[in-house]
Amino acid sequence: MASTALHRLAQFLQKFYATPSPPLYTAPPPSSEKLEYADLAIIDLSKSKTAAGRKALAAEVVNAMTTHGFFYAVNHGYTPQQTGRIFSIANLTFDAVNSEEKKTYTGQSEAVYEGYKPRQTWRLEDGVQDQIEHYNINRQVRKRAHPEALRPYLQEIEAFARHNHFNVLHPILRLLALGLELPEDTLVEQHRFEAAGETSVRFMKYFPRSQDEEQRTKQVWLKGHTDIGSVTILWSQPIGGLQILSLDGVWRWVRHMENALVINAGDVLTFLCGGFYPATRHRVIQPPADQVGLPRLGAFYFSMANDNVKLVPHADSAVLKRVGIQQKCTDGDAPTMEEWRKNRTIAYGSSQLVPSVTEKGVEEEIISGVVVKHYN
Repeated sequence: MASTALHRLAQFLQKFYATPSPPLYTAPPPSSEKLEYADLAIIDLSKSKTAAGRKALAAEVVNAMTTHGFFYAVNHGYTPQQTGRIFSIANLTFDAVNSEEKKTYTGQSEAVYEGYKPRQTWRLEDGVQDQIEHYNINRQVRKRAHPEALRPYLQEIEAFARHNHFNVLHPILRLLALGLELPEDTLVEQHRFEAAGETSVRFMKYFPRSQDEEQRTKQVWLKGHTDIGSVTILWSQPIGGLQILSLDGVWRWVRHMENALVINAGDVLTFLCGGFYPATRHRVIQPPADQVGLPRLGAFYFSMANDNVKLVPHADSAVLKRVGIQQKCTDGDAPTMEEWRKNRTIAYGSSQLVPSVTEKGVEEEIISGVVVKHYN
């Protein structure tokens, strides 16, 4: 009798305290248009659990990073159901929070991506501003307060951040270090979860634009650029738009792969690895014809080095000693991670760009003494 009562009490408590299900987000089907896709490598992260597997994968990652700068990662540890739930949480971040509450949680610092970035914040071209809304969450999820609709899911977002960091980012950093013939944890130590920094989860929504805006910006939603941080983890979604600039100068689409991650290198990896892993040039344009008018929902993990890391190359790398180091600046002038991210964040979408005198279709700005390029 007592055991039955306890069982019923346990069921009641489990039901009472269970995390609610977010409104289901159902992704549209992938585009069926005939597009020119980049031929990206597929890296099986499950093989990184052994030394032999890491050695083999390191060679694959080096090839991927030095050719396209992008690759897919599969068998990363999240099921399609878990991934779908993350996208449902991402969607309610925009659809279940009213405009007044969004104002309360809009980022107040020009130097840090935090909370909401409203639409029409960045200047694109010919007087057109962006139609991108995003919500940025520091990997230390409870570092700042969050909208009421998100609060029931903070534990899941915390788990998502830790999964990205320990089960995706760190294994990839080990492969990149091995590719430079450095000790496995060289880059991992510069990307510690508990260190001060702004590595973050970002939910992002691109909203459809008017015909006039599309014409004035030639259908470009986000100009060609390189990412501020080290490694960007994009959870693949079916609305097209992402393109990479291939070595032959052609913009090619990135194909959606179900429950895969799209990985690319950012500026910080180029700093730390002496140019061996170049930051990937990519952009976002209007979706294909059969997806025009659909909002584009994204879930990301943007990794950055610890704030106190000085962005100088690992000159002790046997590989860099053989192939040479390409530096963005001298070691003495190199910024810290904190200086780099703050200056890049302040400048993005607001600074005055000047045409490059050496590269057609490229605009430039100087940040922390380093030339930063934007690709049109």
